[in-house]
Amino acid sequence: MRLTVAQALVRFLAAQYTERDGARQRLVAATWGIFGHGNVAGIGQALVEEEHMPFHQGRNEQAMVHAAVGHARRTNRLSAHAVTTSIGPGATNLVTGAALATINHLPVLLLPGDTFAGRPADPVLQQLQLPYAGDVSVNDCLRPVSRYFDRVTRPEALIPAALAAVRVLADPAETGAVTLALPQDVQAEAYDWPEEFFAERIWRIRRPSPDEDELDAAATAIARAARPLIVAGGGVRYSGAEEALSGLAARTGIPVAATQAGKGSLPHDHPQDVGGIGHTGTAVADHLARTADLVIGVGTRWTDFTTASGTLFAHPDVRFVNLNIAAFDSHKMAALPLVADAREGLEQLHALLEQHHVPAPYVHEYAEEKLRWEARVDAAYAVPDEDARPTQTQVLGVLDTLVDASDILINAAGSLPGDLHKLWRTRSPEQYHVEYGYSCMGYEIPAAVGVLLAAPGRPVWALVGDGTYLMNPTEIVTAVQERLPLRLVILQNHGYASIGGLSEAVGAERYGTDYRLRADDGSFTGPPLPIDLGANAASLGMRVLRPRTIRDLREALADARAATDPTCVYVETETADSVSGPPPAQAWWDVPVAEISTRPSAVKAREEYDRHVTARRRHL
Repeated sequence: MRLTVAQALVRFLAAQYTERDGARQRLVAATWGIFGHGNVAGIGQALVEEEHMPFHQGRNEQAMVHAAVGHARRTNRLSAHAVTTSIGPGATNLVTGAALATINHLPVLLLPGDTFAGRPADPVLQQLQLPYAGDVSVNDCLRPVSRYFDRVTRPEALIPAALAAVRVLADPAETGAVTLALPQDVQAEAYDWPEEFFAERIWRIRRPSPDEDELDAAATAIARAARPLIVAGGGVRYSGAEEALSGLAARTGIPVAATQAGKGSLPHDHPQDVGGIGHTGTAVADHLARTADLVIGVGTRWTDFTTASGTLFAHPDVRFVNLNIAAFDSHKMAALPLVADAREGLEQLHALLEQHHVPAPYVHEYAEEKLRWEARVDAAYAVPDEDARPTQTQVLGVLDTLVDASDILINAAGSLPGDLHKLWRTRSPEQYHVEYGYSCMGYEIPAAVGVLLAAPGRPVWALVGDGTYLMNPTEIVTAVQERLPLRLVILQNHGYASIGGLSEAVGAERYGTDYRLRADDGSFTGPPLPIDLGANAASLGMRVLRPRTIRDLREALADARAATDPTCVYVETETADSVSGPPPAQAWWDVPVAEISTRPSAVKAREEYDRHVTARRRHL
């Protein structure tokens, strides 16, 4: 079959499927693209010819990757999107999104154009010229943030490259960003392809069972523990292991805390759910972590936010069991490894622990602490005056009264992830969509577009602060174009609220974190910037609601939830006090403080830092 390289690649991708538990779906369900001279005549022309490959028009290359990641997360990594760009800045703009995908183990296929393989003229437009390496292009920036990278410099090289690419996309232990760099001359070159290359191919998603010896060791450790704690990570959700986790926790009475990626593995009202863990966790979860003699990690990577930078798990004899499909992650924290699919591992542990239950006083202890924490959440959500301007946590509280299990909340960076991790009452596994592996500002709006494409009919909310909105509002236009009912909530607090608080805590005195006019003395201490982000959203095609009070906010959010067109709720928030605001951090996070300073705030912050550092330990 004689086709160009680009035509062959698109046709090949359209014939790839994944299958798990008998359910089949397209592996590459659609392609996002922005066309330039590096891909318009190759991949662009091929997409015109291939009727089985849907196409979505993006506005920013990084945002297109975020949209693809949103789709992949919503489909539990069983389906991915491809992203095609031109050469030069179009390709390098992919790097941030690729890093986010790879760090979070979420599949996305990147197809950047590349400079001529045949080098008919040297250099060409946007070519990186390195005196010591003629074969390096700007696309090599994508190597360290890709789980697989290849440059297709000859037509026949596409066959092994494409097969390797989809293998990695479909592998739950290896998945992440996959890059096939496509020189623009090779994209347009014709070749005689074997027809077998375009046959339907099914990539079955493995559910590997645990090794019997590892399983027995894990079950024995759990049965002997007096104060075990389960930490649910994103792997629970990607495996579809929520029911298995619920069954094991209910039968044994072992409490379950959750990372950002794992929150929602159990609904908030499950008796064993104790909320988020770590620096942004709940008081009950962090107390249980400090006193646990055994911690069972399920599908978690054990990042510093989860471990409170190595200070959280304080029991002198604490040990770990890690159930993870990736051997690399299962061995962290000097754990007993249990390398397996999360659902398979939990079900088999449940069978071995059928007669086991933790001591009743332990259950009573965490149940009472959970009730006290719920009262603290109620205080943060409380509305003493309906005619007042809302705080950020009150905005979450009002939204909490309106949503049900069908709603999906998307967030990624700023102060909102901390508030949501501590406070949000998750009702379904899909509801809590907070990207915190890369904490990437600008993720929320494009990811919401990807989720809306993957979950039509579900109310999808993108929650952003003003700082995040200014980073990447471009895919509002895509939502308008695709006629997607994006619900955007912009919280206007005139600056970087999260990093402003951190700046104050580490002795940097909130320098450069507020959005204010420059004063006569050169500092940024003038009035708030006279910007209107609501007007900006309206100019991009959204319907904008402007509530001024909590009463208005309640009506506006209800209006937005019922909307069938892209709708923005633009709300100016009030600074919360220590009573009505979110609870402070329940555990430490390591941000090194200046060791020497002439400013008292930094000196004091360093003293506090040194105090916390002494609590750090390595689990060996």
